[in-house]
Amino acid sequence: MTALDYNKNKENPSIRKEYRMRIAALLALIIGIMSVISGSLVLLNYTVPNYNVLNWLVIYNVILGGISAVVSILIWNSTKSARKVIPVILILHILVLAYLYFFIQEVALESIKAMSFRVSIWAVVLLLAYKKNNKHLN
Repeated sequence: MTALDYNKNKENPSIRKEYRMRIAALLALIIGIMSVISGSLVLLNYTVPNYNVLNWLVIYNVILGGISAVVSILIWNSTKSARKVIPVILILHILVLAYLYFFIQEVALESIKAMSFRVSIWAVVLLLAYKKNNKHLN
């Protein structure tokens, strides 16, 4: 992309929105694949972490990772349903993080960090998907 192409795209809100949605889709896909792979390895006993593993949390992460991969396709295609599912996934992750942090005493710090990372990624996905185009901003 040349500087001229960038300036043309800067003027065209639909192109900028498409770029944002593509970035959001890639983030959702990456976090989904990471969750499915790492969780599956633990569930299949290929990886045995040296900290307390909550099986329900690993299963949750694998399921939401699969859902994230599917949602990434919806985001990539800019479907209206994607904008409805993104906040749901973010809220679910926030609720699980709060539950882990405030109510589970035997949770590993790694689990809290991983869930915090998921919350952060989905917050970025939400911001990218819901950002309004404004031609007056530079």
